[in-house]
Amino acid sequence: MQLFQWILCAHGLLMCAAKPNFVFMMVDDLGIGDLGCYGNTTIRTPNIDRLALEGVKLTQHIAAAPLCTPSRAAFLTGRYPIRSGGLPQEEITVAKAVKEQGYSTAIFGKWHLGLNCENSTDHCHHPNSHGFDYFYGTVMTHLRDCLAVSLFGVVLYTFPNLNCFVMRGTEIVEQPYTSENLTQRMTREAIEFLERGKSKHGLYGDAVMEVDWSVGQIMLTLERLNLKENTLVYLTSDQGPHLEEISNRGEMHGGYSGIYRAGKSTNWEGGIRVPGILHWPGILPAGKVIQEPTSNMDIFPTVLTLAGAPIPNDRVIDGHDLMPLLQGQVERSEHEFMFHYCNAELNAVRWHPTNSTSIWKAFFFTPNFYPENSSACFHTHICLCIKPFITVHDPPLLYDLAKDPSESHTLTPDNEPQFHSVIEVIRAAVRHHTQSLISVPVQVSPMQIVWKPWLQPCCSSFTQLCHCQRDRQIQKAQQDLQE
Repeated sequence: MQLFQWILCAHGLLMCAAKPNFVFMMVDDLGIGDLGCYGNTTIRTPNIDRLALEGVKLTQHIAAAPLCTPSRAAFLTGRYPIRSGGLPQEEITVAKAVKEQGYSTAIFGKWHLGLNCENSTDHCHHPNSHGFDYFYGTVMTHLRDCLAVSLFGVVLYTFPNLNCFVMRGTEIVEQPYTSENLTQRMTREAIEFLERGKSKHGLYGDAVMEVDWSVGQIMLTLERLNLKENTLVYLTSDQGPHLEEISNRGEMHGGYSGIYRAGKSTNWEGGIRVPGILHWPGILPAGKVIQEPTSNMDIFPTVLTLAGAPIPNDRVIDGHDLMPLLQGQVERSEHEFMFHYCNAELNAVRWHPTNSTSIWKAFFFTPNFYPENSSACFHTHICLCIKPFITVHDPPLLYDLAKDPSESHTLTPDNEPQFHSVIEVIRAAVRHHTQSLISVPVQVSPMQIVWKPWLQPCCSSFTQLCHCQRDRQIQKAQQDLQE
């Protein structure tokens, strides 16, 4: 688990500029049930809890996808991943948009949106190519890609180094990276940019507490620099907890989805309902709780509006400006429908009818859990979207999340008089939504994401097994531990 931070700062950072600054914190695979402010009583998260107490807490905040890459792409662009196929150059990210309004932009932590296209140094998918001035972090996914796997013998004991590197800008400064103090180093790097305990849940619980510490450090820095009153802070997760994450020693390293069903890689609520906390003293009401459907795609138009940037009119933007809802100017979300994809397949649809408290959710297919009495896919490590790993439903499975947020009581024509009319409206919405889609190249297909040696970044040479330690933050983190 790692905190993933975007920092967007107006020029004249310390001049109390009229335009607000933005700090976005996205945690990798954090379950909504892992935080104290969402009901957890066994993992201490005092800094995040304080953020929620002093800001607005969203209880139906939905990730646009239940997997890392598409969810992060949607967050950056305000668009369903099906519209872009990944993060191609022609997409307008929030970083690109606000740079044109005079903002400096930086990203710290996990990127997971690609790196190279034709060779190992073209960096066509690097954060710098998508509007970020500064990058310090990891390009690939975490931990599992860095661990040696005995199943395939010596090959995977040698090559985990390749994907496990830390970059500063376009330079690899550590390969393989040291995960033990990575959060501290990311946090220190973020603090430097702004200036220019053990858990009963094992390693995962420690990681959540470490993330909470990082949030606290960022907030203290904003306060010390007198930026707190002019900064919108947003904290979320890219999707639900990875329930199937088990170490080679059998330790559970996944999170907790609370009352919600299943986790990462599924569109059950446990896979897509994530923390959503927004903090802006004097602008957003403290302690407010909003239960309306919202999305991580909403951050794109919200930030562009606050930054004075135009909303692109040459493409569909699926997110909506959150400020009227956050400030109480309106009581209902603009999301009447939400479309939940499993890769490129439309998996489920959420409908919040006007003038109704119901929140209907229909599933066209669901993953086959293994073991059957579980809510996860332990045999494949994540749940898949293709036959024979799914069950297709016709008519769709139907739930009313307003009455059954745990999705434990399937509605049928026998127990729900509105069943057929609800499904009819949802099918019509799907047809309308489908008409708004255009065919795009898919950047996250199996052939696209398979390892290609000619694209592999390496800080040395392959004969040296891509091994180096040039990161100045390593020594600083070690000094902190000694102190």
